[in-house]
Amino acid sequence: MEEAQDLPRTEEESSSPEAARIAELETQLAQARQEASDNWSKYVRERADMDNFRKRQERVLADRVQQQKKALLHNLLGVMDNVERALVYQDTLDRQGLQQALRMVQWQMNEVLRGQGLAPVATIGEPFNPYLHEAIEAVEDSDKPEGTIVEEVLKGYTLGEETLRPARVKVSMGNKQ
Repeated sequence: MEEAQDLPRTEEESSSPEAARIAELETQLAQARQEASDNWSKYVRERADMDNFRKRQERVLADRVQQQKKALLHNLLGVMDNVERALVYQDTLDRQGLQQALRMVQWQMNEVLRGQGLAPVATIGEPFNPYLHEAIEAVEDSDKPEGTIVEEVLKGYTLGEETLRPARVKVSMGNKQ
């Protein structure tokens, strides 16, 4: 019996565990390839979905901006109509009538702008604020305290909390006498 144990194995017997291991590894490799292919397909679909979502959001934003432009321009056209009416009747209006027409147009334009969130910056008598005001001149010998705005040269405006255009102002340096 001892001799039977020393006999070399046949080819089939020695390769059977190796062949089984190779077959198992090939199966795992095929599964891994299938999983990688599925994951790639999912990635490509998700990427396409994100691109479509981004494009859709850009279209929605562009449409919203276009609608807001239309609304603003519609309101401004009303002001332009009144300016044209005033120009047609300028020869028949006296000075007072023309001034009243201009004040009405100015009021209407201010209402349109206010409706869009535009507000004038407070100036005269206010302390100078570099976020809202642009100092173009320092005025000496003023009866106002130093750093107080004494004259508005150009109106400034805010849009919501943001300064759209700073007011150009003259600022007091105080009484230096």
